[in-house]
Amino acid sequence: MSKVEERLAGLGITLPEPVAPVANYVPFVRSGNLVHISGQISLDASGGIKGTVGVDVDLETAQEAARLCGINLLAQIKAATGDLDKVARIVKLGGFVQAGPDFIDIPKVINGASDLMVEAFGDAGRHARSAVGVYKLPLGFAVEVDAVVEVF
Repeated sequence: MSKVEERLAGLGITLPEPVAPVANYVPFVRSGNLVHISGQISLDASGGIKGTVGVDVDLETAQEAARLCGINLLAQIKAATGDLDKVARIVKLGGFVQAGPDFIDIPKVINGASDLMVEAFGDAGRHARSAVGVYKLPLGFAVEVDAVVEVF
C-alpha cells in the first residue's frame, strides 16, 4: 500500500474501482509528466449525491459531494499511474456545481475536493483551481471535478 493510500485509510477512505466513462471519452490521458483526469461526478456505491445546490442540496451535502468527486479522482489517478506515490503535484482542479439561481458559495463547495487533495498529498496537493456554477451536470449529479496531475 502506498504512503498516500495509508493516509487515506487513516481518514477512513478506501478507493473505489474507477468509474467507467458514460460517453465518448477516456477517463484519463497522460502527456509527458501530466495526467489529465476527466470529470468525476459525485457518485458512490449508494448512488451518490444528485440535485441542485441551494435548492434541494445544502452546502454541507454539496461539500461532501465534492469530496466524493475527489475520491473518484484519486481512483482514476491510481489507475493512470499504478501508485499514488508517483504523484509529484496536483496541478489544477476544475470544479462544477449544479447550482440554483441564488447560490453563490461555489468555491466553498469545491473546497470538499481541494481539502481532500491536501489531506492526501500534503503540500503537493495544493493546486490552482476554478470553481463554476452551472445549470445542469451529467445525470443530475450535484458536483463534477476534473484534474491535471504532475507525475514522476
